[in-house]
Amino acid sequence: MKLNELSDNPGAVTSRKRVGRGVGSGTGKTAGRGVKGQKSRSGVAINGFEGGQMPIYMRTPKRGFTKPNAKKYTWINLDRISKAIESGQLDGKAGITEETLVASGVLRRSRDGVRLLAKGDAPKGLNITVTGASKSAIEAVKAAGGNVTVTAPVTADEE
Repeated sequence: MKLNELSDNPGAVTSRKRVGRGVGSGTGKTAGRGVKGQKSRSGVAINGFEGGQMPIYMRTPKRGFTKPNAKKYTWINLDRISKAIESGQLDGKAGITEETLVASGVLRRSRDGVRLLAKGDAPKGLNITVTGASKSAIEAVKAAGGNVTVTAPVTADEE
């Protein structure tokens, strides 16, 4: 078998149907759209229309609520901070703030603030100032001899 002998299986490729090209073609005159009515006209899109029956998207119950002014925090885990300190991106001895995390390239942006999470081991003697932190992250940093300063009060709906 050679490259010039390769071909698709019979029936795998079909040419498109050209409608409205004369009565003799079989799809002339009304071009397969039937006679009269809304769907025979051009520019019709009846998505979700069920013939006058209440459509399913209106029948199903709606639940929940999305707060339009909800704060979006960028989160960071303790293991990501420890990797950045080991690689030299961050200085572990100096205090770490949201600005230093963004400036060093550890985070791309801070959005409405940075939230510290507890995945991984905390570096020794870490002093970090963030907008929010989980309880387990604060405990892990304190256990490693560090300190976490939370600038924004954490409410019940943000946890």
